[in-house]
Amino acid sequence: MKVKLFDESHEKDLEMEVNNFLESIAGKKVIDIKYQVAIMYDMKEQIYCYSAMVIYED
Repeated sequence: MKVKLFDESHEKDLEMEVNNFLESIAGKKVIDIKYQVAIMYDMKEQIYCYSAMVIYED
């Protein structure tokens, strides 16, 4: 079993990276995908962090 971690500042970038990775491991079993969004405010702007973890069998 292996994991692949992704961390992007825009949701569309995360979507693209995860989709590209899933295409690259075609034929391997994906066990689960975990998704998370973190938000921080630095007194100027909101900063978003979109992350995902793909758990798969190698």
